[in-house]
Amino acid sequence: MNFHNLIRNKIIPENKLPQLLSYWRFKGFKIVFTNGCFDILHLGHVDYLSKARLLGDILIIGLNTDDSVTRLKGNDRPINKQEARAQMLASMIFVDAVVYFGEDTPYELIKIVQPDILVKGSDYKPEDIVGADIVLDKGGTIETIDFLDGYSTSGLIEKLRK
Repeated sequence: MNFHNLIRNKIIPENKLPQLLSYWRFKGFKIVFTNGCFDILHLGHVDYLSKARLLGDILIIGLNTDDSVTRLKGNDRPINKQEARAQMLASMIFVDAVVYFGEDTPYELIKIVQPDILVKGSDYKPEDIVGADIVLDKGGTIETIDFLDGYSTSGLIEKLRK
């Protein structure tokens, strides 16, 4: 088995997403969506994403492009380029698809995905989560997941700087 191809095939161009979504919906799968920069993967990310996947059958990750990470986090970010971040995420067994988005929020991508469950960290109030209106309007749910204490990308970067 060629694991490299298996990983690369999980990185889905936005224009190929509707076909996959149709197939998954035809199969009756519950689709979970979350998003983020995932700049330096750590145990907190693994914990969060594995818990998100447990909420449904398919986990789709909206991944900020390099340009959007820079706009959101500053000129010294991202640490890892989008291709590397996407491949790291796609290598996780519980991740089914990774899709780039270049805007500051994944709102337009959420409109395409129309997930059954939208997931963010518990630092967000459900009503403040981008795309909540789309998901709730179609009868979906919003879930928040607690972060694993002691793990954050910003914390890791700060530790490395010291």
